[in-house]
Amino acid sequence: MPKTRFQNIVFTAVMAFVMVYAMICYNIALNIGGMTNQIFIMAFSELKIMWPVAFILELLVVDKLAHFLAMRIVTPGLDKPIFIVLAISSIIVCIMCPCMSLIATVLFKNTAENGLVGVWLQTAVMNFPMAFFWQIFYAGPFVRFIFKAVFERDTQSAAETVNDN
Repeated sequence: MPKTRFQNIVFTAVMAFVMVYAMICYNIALNIGGMTNQIFIMAFSELKIMWPVAFILELLVVDKLAHFLAMRIVTPGLDKPIFIVLAISSIIVCIMCPCMSLIATVLFKNTAENGLVGVWLQTAVMNFPMAFFWQIFYAGPFVRFIFKAVFERDTQSAAETVNDN
């Protein structure tokens, strides 16, 4: 969807925010044994750390790797665009979930009793289904809708300006 570097940065920032915020809320709910309204406020303390981490990781490493791997599964021009989007989104989750789970484990979990590897693996396994389904069915469509609404207007305005001249 993003056509320029600026659009890619904006898209990545918004997607990282939506994904990270939801995953933090989910993990806090798991830790305290259920969902409460307070969780939405509590999540902001972790968000200020995890959102920039996810943004940088996604922008500098995961995006390129996911596109490379997805293009080994789907072919632009032959496959429907939705399949390309789903392939890229799925691979991004497959890469980001273990990475972000490791970072969250190191920063926010007590690993003294069960060890880093055990706590990290449990965290990643618990996070993966939520991250996958949240991305495919909610966050991805929502962010693409918002992105298209904002940047399609810019694209149309630019095209109208060119046509007017």
